Amino acid sequence: MTTPHLTRRTLIASAAAVPLATVARPGHAAAPMLGAATPGFKRFTLGGFEVTTLLSNSFPRDDPHSIFGLNVSEEEFNKVSAEANLPTDQARFFFTPTVVNTGSDLVLFDTGLSAADITGALEGAGYTADQVDVVVITHMHGDHIGGLMNEGTPTFPNARYVTGAVEFDAWSKAENERFDSNMKPLAEKATLIDPGADVVSGITAVDAFGHTPGHMVYRVESDGKQLIIAADFANHYVWSLAYPDWEVKFDMDKEAAAATRKRLLDMMAADKIPFVGYHMPWPAVGYAAKHGDGYVYIPESYQLQL
Repeated sequence: MTTPHLTRRTLIASAAAVPLATVARPGHAAAPMLGAATPGFKRFTLGGFEVTTLLSNSFPRDDPHSIFGLNVSEEEFNKVSAEANLPTDQARFFFTPTVVNTGSDLVLFDTGLSAADITGALEGAGYTADQVDVVVITHMHGDHIGGLMNEGTPTFPNARYVTGAVEFDAWSKAENERFDSNMKPLAEKATLIDPGADVVSGITAVDAFGHTPGHMVYRVESDGKQLIIAADFANHYVWSLAYPDWEVKFDMDKEAAAATRKRLLDMMAADKIPFVGYHMPWPAVGYAAKHGDGYVYIPESYQLQL
C-alpha cells in the first residue's frame, strides 16, 4: 500500500473538512453565564476627606408617569422620555446612602430601606456598623430611616444622630409607623439642627425644604473642595433635572420642592459643585449644568479621581 504524501496544502485541506464542533478542546469548557452585576460602592477623595457611596438597594418600578411629571400630559411625558431613550413602562430606583470619613469621624448619611440593606452595603465597602460615629438623616421617608433599627435594636450602637429640627418636629406630630418605630426611640441620642449648622467640622446643613417639611442637604468641604449630599431634592436625572417644575408624587409640598430644585441646581451648576443624589443612576455622583429652561445631569467620570 502506498503511503500518502503529506504536504502543507493537504494538511490545511483536511483540517478545513473537520466541522468546528468536533474539534476537541480538552479541559476548556464554555464559561457559565454569571448574570448582571453592579459594584456595590464607589470611593473617592475630597480634599482630606474620603467619600464612599453605597448601593444599598435597587429595583424597577412600573408606570413612572404615576410618580414623575404629574402635572404634564402622558403625551408630553412619553415624548420627553423617548428623546432621552427612556422606557415609559418602567423606571429603575437606586438607594444610595453615603459615608464621609473626615479622619476624625465616620459620618453616614441616611440608612436605606432596612438594617440588612445598610449593614450589607457597609460591609461590602469595608466598614462595620459599629464604626459609624454619626448618622445624619436628611429626612424621614422610610427609605432613609429604614435601617436605623434592627428588630428593635439600634443598628449603629456607637453612633449619635443628627437631623433637622423642622423635619423631626413635623413627623413627631404625624402618625407614621416607620418614624415611630425607627426614629423616635433614638430621639435622646439625636441632635436637632437648623440650616447653617455644622454636623462636624466641614459638613454643613443646607435648607432644601419641600420634598418633606424639613428636608435638608449637606455641603461637604475639605481643602477647598466641595460636594453636596443632595438626598431627594431631585429624584430622577431627566424627569427632575431637565424639568424641575414637573411634580413628583413623593414631594409633600410640590411648589416648594420645585423652587428648591431650581435654587440648588442653579447653585451647583454655577459653582460646578458635584453632588450625590440618593436616587440618581448608580454610582450616584455627578454634576448639573444649565440647559435651556432646565438642567442636564453629567455623571462624574474621573474629575474626582485627580
